[in-house]
Amino acid sequence: MTSDTVLKVRALGVDAVGPDGTHPIVTSFGLDLSAGETIGIVGESGSGKTMTARAIMGLLPGSLVARGEVEYDGRNLLELSEREWSHVRGREIGLVLQDPFTMLNPVFRCGRIIEESLIWEGRRRPPRSERRAEVNRRLAEVGLTDPSVADRYPFQLSGGMRQRVAVAASLARDPKILIADEPTTALDVTTQKEMLTLLRGVQKSRGMSVVLITHDLRVAFAMCDRVYVMYGGSLIEVAPGSDLETKPLHPYTQGLLLAEPSVDRRVAELPSIPGSVPKARETTGCCAFATRCEWVTDQCRQGPPPLIEVADLRYSACVRLPEISSDMAAKRARIDVVEAPVRDVRAERPLIDIRDLRKEFRVGQRTVHALAGVSLQVNQGESVAVVGESGSGKTTLARTLLGLERCTSGDIMIDGIPAHDWSRLSAADLRRLRGTVQMVFQDPYASLNPMRSIGSALSEAIRSHESATKHASGAVADLLKTVGLPASYAQRRPSALSGGERQRVAIARALAVNPRLLVCDEPVSALDVSVRAQIINLFATLQRERGVGFVFITHDLSMLRQITERVCIMYRGRLVESGPVDQILDHPTDPYTIKLLRSIPRSDADWIDAPVSTEV
Repeated sequence: MTSDTVLKVRALGVDAVGPDGTHPIVTSFGLDLSAGETIGIVGESGSGKTMTARAIMGLLPGSLVARGEVEYDGRNLLELSEREWSHVRGREIGLVLQDPFTMLNPVFRCGRIIEESLIWEGRRRPPRSERRAEVNRRLAEVGLTDPSVADRYPFQLSGGMRQRVAVAASLARDPKILIADEPTTALDVTTQKEMLTLLRGVQKSRGMSVVLITHDLRVAFAMCDRVYVMYGGSLIEVAPGSDLETKPLHPYTQGLLLAEPSVDRRVAELPSIPGSVPKARETTGCCAFATRCEWVTDQCRQGPPPLIEVADLRYSACVRLPEISSDMAAKRARIDVVEAPVRDVRAERPLIDIRDLRKEFRVGQRTVHALAGVSLQVNQGESVAVVGESGSGKTTLARTLLGLERCTSGDIMIDGIPAHDWSRLSAADLRRLRGTVQMVFQDPYASLNPMRSIGSALSEAIRSHESATKHASGAVADLLKTVGLPASYAQRRPSALSGGERQRVAIARALAVNPRLLVCDEPVSALDVSVRAQIINLFATLQRERGVGFVFITHDLSMLRQITERVCIMYRGRLVESGPVDQILDHPTDPYTIKLLRSIPRSDADWIDAPVSTEV
């Protein structure tokens, strides 16, 4: 703690109180935040990041209670009444959430949302013209210079514009501290970079302190002065961002770093951390990471390790660090030199042949050209990525390919069957197409029936293709084994699984009909970095061992080199560039492709301020 510390957190814990007793959600967390400083809190889902932020803001639900100390301006915020909190939230500490719809009232226009957040110190509410001028000034501060934005409802804005309005509302009362909880996770790479640049610029102009919660380590390294790593409700490592990137001092942090896909090279298999994050109450008597650590010994199970200073400005909660630090460094060195060649997939006839595909939608009096003459071929066993921002036509292309949308014009051939209009196909052709192409959606929880067991869902998929199957239970077990899950998971429901496990089940269901191609719509964008690595490795295994091909719909360019042989770039319904993955990533020619690649998160601070605007 220094003289310019604006927020001090000590022994912060969050407990769930219920009929069966009290259970910890966050065991112990502490931080010191200086004026104008940015700190990052990173970790997988379930680590306690968001609960920590909500505890600091006094926004925990009624079933949770916070303990410890959150000192701001000489007061412990945990002791404030709700009336006292009203003078702290927004005025002193602002909050930006991942989903702007959570923050923005959908029945209010954006101007009113910001206006109601403003403070008119020492005087009555000013005239409408003055209020409107102040709203426009606040919108301009976050890059929204069009005055008409104030008259629009949140649903009339793009995701990036909604997030900018949310930031403007959070800054309306000029807080000294801004807590940003995953503010860019759901955004495209270009919009993400614009938002991060915006936050950095506003922070510098105001001298504001920022707490950035993220599971993207590259974003944390680029934005943050110091990074706090959480796992299983515990704080396990603290370090300056640059030091943490080059030399992690906890096995969990190293596992996260190694699981990040490399933009520059392709590896045969991405390193991943086995298993999933345990609940805090399951690890109260040992190191939280003990169940997933390759260096675990009995010493790690003899009690929760303390977070201690292990080097200058470096803190770690690993009791075996002096013994294993050299092994950790050796593992990083081995992985840094491993590369794998790109597979050469050729065929006499493409499995998928799309010619001059067009799709138009009527929006009021307007005609939107979602697809404007797209032509694309995919060979048997090939992995092709279709990349672009939201609104580029990626998902429309996938839905048209699967018969979920009918194209306006153009031709689609799937394994020699005309498939531009599935409603006109014979029952035999429909059966053949559904056995050829299947889809994996972004949100596995939304695509699985929460009331049915995993075994029931997979059995239904098997019998829909092979109605005479008598031994569905054996086939279910085989499917689960294929995607790396035990047969016992057939008895569970989706709510009992982690996000990565649910996505594995969704993939297993798609594999039930033995398809030759999987169309995957943002299949890993909602997953943590380590779980994402597990799923990417699973895709590679399916391609290698079963000859399954893939069409990946994605805006995450960082994983392209790991999972695809060919990349197609879409912009406003058009295919603007395509080619081998190495050619596209290393030598792009289209201005839009160059803009996308410049927006890929990098761990150096210069990336935030580097321009990406290119005429397209």
